[in-house]
Amino acid sequence: MTEDGRKQEQPHNLQAEKAVLRAMLISTDAIADIVEILHGHDFYHPAHEAIYDSILTIYAANGTPNPFAVCEHLTKTDQLSAVGGVEYVNGLASDKPGSKAWGKHAEQVQATARLRRLQSAAAHIHDLAVAATPEFIDRIADAAEAEIFAATTQRPGSIPPAYAFGDICEDALDEIEAVGSRHGALTGVPTGFTRLDSLTGGLQRGHLIVLAARPAMGKSTLAADFLRSASLKNKLPSLLFTLEARRTEVAMRILSAESRVALHHMRSGTMDDDDWTRLAKRMPEVAAAPLYVQDSSHATFTEIRAQSRRLHSQRKIELIVVDDLQMLTYGTRPFASRYEEISEISRCLKLLAKELDIPIVAVSKLNRGPEQRVDKKPQLSDLRDSGALEDNADLVILLHREDAYEKDSPRAGEADLIVAKHRNGPTATDTVAFQGHYSRFVDMAVP
Repeated sequence: MTEDGRKQEQPHNLQAEKAVLRAMLISTDAIADIVEILHGHDFYHPAHEAIYDSILTIYAANGTPNPFAVCEHLTKTDQLSAVGGVEYVNGLASDKPGSKAWGKHAEQVQATARLRRLQSAAAHIHDLAVAATPEFIDRIADAAEAEIFAATTQRPGSIPPAYAFGDICEDALDEIEAVGSRHGALTGVPTGFTRLDSLTGGLQRGHLIVLAARPAMGKSTLAADFLRSASLKNKLPSLLFTLEARRTEVAMRILSAESRVALHHMRSGTMDDDDWTRLAKRMPEVAAAPLYVQDSSHATFTEIRAQSRRLHSQRKIELIVVDDLQMLTYGTRPFASRYEEISEISRCLKLLAKELDIPIVAVSKLNRGPEQRVDKKPQLSDLRDSGALEDNADLVILLHREDAYEKDSPRAGEADLIVAKHRNGPTATDTVAFQGHYSRFVDMAVP
């Protein structure tokens, strides 16, 4: 409302809207470009939205959406008089726009639509905050963040559509054919381990991957290996939330693994000239990797979710790792038990992976179950704090090293990556080599 009590008009640009529709009524090339930018609800004037939708309906049916065809369609849907009649539709097509000007006009329409959505979101957030009580502050904060994110994205969805199963099958066949044409190429983010990638196809989009082990097995090192494979070897932007290690410690581990300089030499200040030479050779490429690290020890899940959404929209993040789950809290929202809190966090991590359409790796500790067994091998039931962690995960990888329990083990230097749950494929165990002095795991040498 303005100071004199009049309702404030929302942002809009009717001239740009008319220019967009004029271009679409004249050129099918314009339709192909504009449909990538605008939705019908981006138009301020309801008549313009109706005309836009009619144009797209005719275009989708392989028709020519000229003024006559659009008027005919609007007549069938009883909308012609509401949009201003034949005269209005014909008037839109009376002047030709400049070459390729329709892209600029469509962006102007979209910009004003985003402003309107932002105003609406701000008003709703204000109402939520006024009515809020302290115990629900996390829910309000998350709702506010989600509304702002939805309002500012360029092509927001409203209510997700329901798809006909026949259409879904066609999409599935296209995906199967595309995978086949790549002759075994990975469909997900490469882990860097040949047999593990062969089993899983890589870390898949929308999946929650749980990487779990007893303490001191090297689960953070293995998570860093996944990040190295994504960002250094394949140039895929990735994001690490580390609640335990400092960002410089993470950097040392990655530099040690990449340069083959012993980590304890870095930490103890005993690097020799050869170490410095190897480090200098790898430093430029490692420093240029699209890897982002957040090491706040006070991070909550609500903060991680907000930062993940923001960085994903800015940097097109392809992989997120959270290390580790047991140190993460949801926020100030109260839970009856830690079991319930971890259950909710794991559920929300799965939903976040699906929302962002990327894999999320959650590093988790195991309970003492393995130590009660003769072979010490972990099982799914050993996941600490929550059975829901197993339920929500699409892939569970349990890390086991015999030499962590028996120093003189004949399998010293070996580690088992036990795929204990694989929602879309078989389970198996991949044996890899553990090079602890370089803070990395690597494929076993082929005999």
